[in-house]
Amino acid sequence: MADDFHRLPRLVYPLRVIGMGLGAVVAMVVLYERDAAPAVWALVVCGGFVWPHLAWWLTRRSSNPQRAEVRNLLVDSAIAGAFVPLMQFNLLPSVLLVTLTMVDKISTGIRLLWLQSLPGMLAAGLLAAWWMNAPMAPESSMRVVLACLPMLVIHTLAVSVSSYRLIRQVSRQNRLLDELGRIDPLTGLYGRAYWEQQVRDAQRLHAETGAPACLMMLDIDGFKQINDRLGHTVGDDVICTLSRIVRGCVRSGDCAGRYGGDEFAILLRGADMDQAQEIAQRIRIEAENHRFRDHAELSFTSSIGIAALQPHYASTRDWVAAADAALYQAKRAGRNRVELRPPSRRAPLSA
Repeated sequence: MADDFHRLPRLVYPLRVIGMGLGAVVAMVVLYERDAAPAVWALVVCGGFVWPHLAWWLTRRSSNPQRAEVRNLLVDSAIAGAFVPLMQFNLLPSVLLVTLTMVDKISTGIRLLWLQSLPGMLAAGLLAAWWMNAPMAPESSMRVVLACLPMLVIHTLAVSVSSYRLIRQVSRQNRLLDELGRIDPLTGLYGRAYWEQQVRDAQRLHAETGAPACLMMLDIDGFKQINDRLGHTVGDDVICTLSRIVRGCVRSGDCAGRYGGDEFAILLRGADMDQAQEIAQRIRIEAENHRFRDHAELSFTSSIGIAALQPHYASTRDWVAAADAALYQAKRAGRNRVELRPPSRRAPLSA
């Protein structure tokens, strides 16, 4: 409910103040030319200058601000409809006022609100026409035309600025959602789908320009035993710790992601085997030396496999399979080590 209050009412209030106020100014110019009665002047002043603030006050006091603001918007249309006969159907300001009132309803984004407002606008117009019992005088003097210009220009700009802000807000939210969709929520590293797309892009760039790249696969040694002995919460702490170590060791242009479970994958753009091995050893050493404040007895190591990008890797699976084979070689060789996939060996296709 608080969210509703901050959205629609705060969007509409300044537009209502500007639109109703400018509309009242135009109506007052017409009333001056037609030598209108004091009661008519009072109605125009109340509708143009008192009602916008009264509507804001009613919304703030309402237990349902969203519903209250929709009701206020319908009242806006009724007031605009009443202004038309009060101005003796002066053509230019009448058409402009009704049109901008419809624009206000459409700009709220509430489905068919403009259509819902038509009965109230028509009823208020008929009631005001019956009360006025004045002849129609559609001619617009130059004074009235000039008075209409601020309403047309200022109100249009105000609606445009408000719409622009909403578009910017939606764009920011879309970017945030897109970013959240890329990130693994536990580790803060990229998710597998986004990481694999970056790998495909690196392969495409290599095919076009020969740009080097290395792929690193690593996982936590004995992770199942950590989970079984200390629980999954501690296991998650270990995964998060390794992810922080990875983020601190990779370069700004690299792409580190969580491949699944306790397995991580790192795309090292523009790196050769020597550079990749240096980064991998840094990760391995920091993982081995890390100690947990709440679990003094807990330590962990990681095994890492590296494969440089080769032209004969026909797909992402081939390159991943090569780095995975190096990782399992590190496991078989005793764990807590870095193994390289020789460039001359072809990666096995995944079964």
